[in-house]
Amino acid sequence: MRLVEARIQPLSDAELDAEQSAAIRKTFPVGTIYNVFRTLMRVPKASKGFMAWGGYILSKHNDLAPREREIVILRTGFNWKSGYEWAQHVRIGKDAGLTDDEIKWIKQGPEAPGWSPLESAMLRAVDELTNDSFVTDATWTALSDLSDKQRM
Repeated sequence: MRLVEARIQPLSDAELDAEQSAAIRKTFPVGTIYNVFRTLMRVPKASKGFMAWGGYILSKHNDLAPREREIVILRTGFNWKSGYEWAQHVRIGKDAGLTDDEIKWIKQGPEAPGWSPLESAMLRAVDELTNDSFVTDATWTALSDLSDKQRM
């Protein structure tokens, strides 16, 4: 059975101490602070590490284009049945240029109509990693249009 409520509640604004508030606002100076970040703030050292990695992945420093990044993130969230991740990244994916049809195709996987060969290979790589923790040689070769950094 899936949960309808978080087991560990995210911190509200009132529960954030000055250090936590400053740390989270450094990354998100304006706008909504999503619950994943509010929950991680319960363990500031973990939050700092997660924010560094997540911040990199979602930044311009990541060589994978935002649209392609979101295809990978959404397929991962779908495969792992992560409703929260899915819901957050559908919005981010649309902002990155994904269409409603493409979001439906992500659920169908690499064989869905409409994907380019590279997009299909990216989805296949996600499926292989989330199912078997290993990308096959055939899929790795199909990702050859990407740089090593992008494949990472």
